[in-house]
Amino acid sequence: MAKAALTFTWQGKDRNGQARKGEISATSLSEAKNLLRRQGISANKVKKLAKPLFGGAKKITPADISVISRQIATMLAAGVTLIQSLDMIAQGHANPSVRKLLGEITEEVKSGNPLSSALRKHPLYFDDLYCDLVYTGEQSGALETIYDRIATYKEKAEALKSKIKKAMFYPIAVLVVAFIVTTILLIFVVPQFEEIFSSFGAELPAFTQFVLAISRFVQDYGIFIAMGFAATGFMFVRAHRRSQKLRDSVDRNILKIPVIGEILKKASIARFTRTLATTFAAGVPLIGALESAAGASGNAVYRDAILYIRKEVAGGMPMYVAMRATQVFPDMVTQMIAIGEESGSVDEMLSKIATIYEAEVDDMVDGLTSLLEPMIMAVLGVVIGGLIVAMYLPIFQMGNVV
Repeated sequence: MAKAALTFTWQGKDRNGQARKGEISATSLSEAKNLLRRQGISANKVKKLAKPLFGGAKKITPADISVISRQIATMLAAGVTLIQSLDMIAQGHANPSVRKLLGEITEEVKSGNPLSSALRKHPLYFDDLYCDLVYTGEQSGALETIYDRIATYKEKAEALKSKIKKAMFYPIAVLVVAFIVTTILLIFVVPQFEEIFSSFGAELPAFTQFVLAISRFVQDYGIFIAMGFAATGFMFVRAHRRSQKLRDSVDRNILKIPVIGEILKKASIARFTRTLATTFAAGVPLIGALESAAGASGNAVYRDAILYIRKEVAGGMPMYVAMRATQVFPDMVTQMIAIGEESGSVDEMLSKIATIYEAEVDDMVDGLTSLLEPMIMAVLGVVIGGLIVAMYLPIFQMGNVV
């Protein structure tokens, strides 16, 4: 049985006598030293990387990849070689996981492998679109230009994702807090009032009796309800990961939600046009660019529509005609694409469409937040205020009798 790979930190000098340090993966200390010798490193200190007491290394996020891409683009534009760029970024990054990833990629490139080939060995962080663009840059000899486009694309994609999360997070967070507060009131506060009311010897108002009944129900069956919701959520998430049919169904239905659905539609169009503009401008053939854009659209409805467009375009149909036939793209989009095809500037027109729709998503997210704030406050006021009124109503009635 093969031994698990360990991470070792090392310090030493390279073939040019320059001081170097870094990390390397090996199954033993002796193997780590042998690997370093093969790389021309004269190591004077090699030791196993100690695991943190709590938790592990930070995960590598898409935002990290976006920042790395911009750093590589900037360094290449400044005339720094690719290997030097990767080395400098790796040594200066605060996340050990990123340093390890870049270290492995750098060693691959130093061994003579193309960067695109090294990136393909890490599909969790670099998807096919990213690797295809890098490969195109290597073949055309314009890697620095391609990397600038990749960096811009990743930055725009992360900004759009952040806007969507912003639209979803605020109302969900407020509703979760409201649910927790309501549950605490029903389980711990309302029973205290019920004990006080039991000594009144008079019939309680109907609204108070209703709230007391809910409180008793939550106390008796709340744990089972919570377990049921947890089990349902777990099963749904598990089924969502495994079933493409379920994911497609969720994608279709989520677009029907008022306001939220419209934001997601515009976001999908923005992702599609931004991806297609980036790949098409980089010299990727339109058929291949459409395939990449289908996967990047982020929604099954638009993915299927783009794959249909790809099939029709491969058969000789103009792209704007195929887009119109899908009936999921607004007329403005198809008209701008038609103008782009006629004038031979499809990539510029796609970029303009993406910018327009990204701005619209931004405005709609801000509008949604402004709309939801008073609505959520009203709901919280009715729920929390209703519980308080129900508890004090019998006391007010006693005061009136006295």
